[in-house]
Amino acid sequence: MDKVLITGGAGFIGSAVIRHVISNTSMQVLNIDKLTYAGNLESLKDVATNSRYQFEKVDICDRQAIRNVLQHWKPDAIMNLAAESHVDRSIDEPSQFIQTNIFGTYALLEEARVFWGGLESEGQNKFRFHHVSTDEVYGELGETGYFTEETPYNPSSPYSASKASSDHLVRAWNKTYGLPIIITNCSNNYGPYQFPEKLIPLMILNAKNFKQLPVYGQGANIRDWLYVDDHAKALVEVLLKGKVGDEYNIGGGEEKSNIDVVNLICDLLDEIFPSKLEQPRSNLVTFVQDRPGHDFRYAIDAQKIFKHIGWVPKETFETGLRKTVNWYLNNESWIQHVLDGSYRLDRLGLNSGNAEHV
Repeated sequence: MDKVLITGGAGFIGSAVIRHVISNTSMQVLNIDKLTYAGNLESLKDVATNSRYQFEKVDICDRQAIRNVLQHWKPDAIMNLAAESHVDRSIDEPSQFIQTNIFGTYALLEEARVFWGGLESEGQNKFRFHHVSTDEVYGELGETGYFTEETPYNPSSPYSASKASSDHLVRAWNKTYGLPIIITNCSNNYGPYQFPEKLIPLMILNAKNFKQLPVYGQGANIRDWLYVDDHAKALVEVLLKGKVGDEYNIGGGEEKSNIDVVNLICDLLDEIFPSKLEQPRSNLVTFVQDRPGHDFRYAIDAQKIFKHIGWVPKETFETGLRKTVNWYLNNESWIQHVLDGSYRLDRLGLNSGNAEHV
């Protein structure tokens, strides 16, 4: 493939994909992003001047804008990473998740279908629509078992329900119209450039400054953690090698409870960034009211992508977390520019849903 259109490329995972594509392939990239609170072009400063990279500010819900981009740029593939993604925000304000994740995916699919239908047979055979989703669509697991590509959908939050809906739309456009699609569902990502409302960067920044470390419930909820650069490589490998109409689960194989993650962050900061205060940072942990509908455990069986694509994660949780902690310690400017916006490390996700901010 020569040209790939990446939606949501200024976000956490999207920017990692673009950095990987520019650094490790010969493909050209057009990044389109609405630049909401979580979109940050500073995350792409290392590739911004590369001749194979372009950016346009576009909302995927704007069909005319998408149509113009496709007709002008003529990509060989679309990787759809544009999404509202934070569960707590979806509890407080579900409407934006419905708009972007469901209607936005529909708008993108329709314009992709029209564009693809107008290509010559060679272009149609080459074209791919790669939809990037989450393991949260499957709901929760008990103490045993793993999500596979055959696990029934059972979403719990407005966020996961909106992503499940988008996945179903993508499948329908393949089965009804023949649009050549691929779907990937990933486990929890972490790493550099992650917006600091997510667990790991929030805990790093709070622990660094000896602020309270709020942990939901008793911290027993378990997630399968995936380093973002490993995920970026997996997404590109699936785009190039994946079977049309197929789905691939991408996981790091690193299950950790939330409290274990927080304690590991505290231990790393005590080692790397010691304080004169004579107490370990783990003493800052405070258990707070749990998130409504908080799924107990997620874990992915990634054997399909291992076997059929040949991808395996490079980082263990310990090596990836050390890289992540060091990155946040050494990138004060990026962090400050993020915090200068609307986000102030405040608690989100306590809204009962009775009132919606519009």
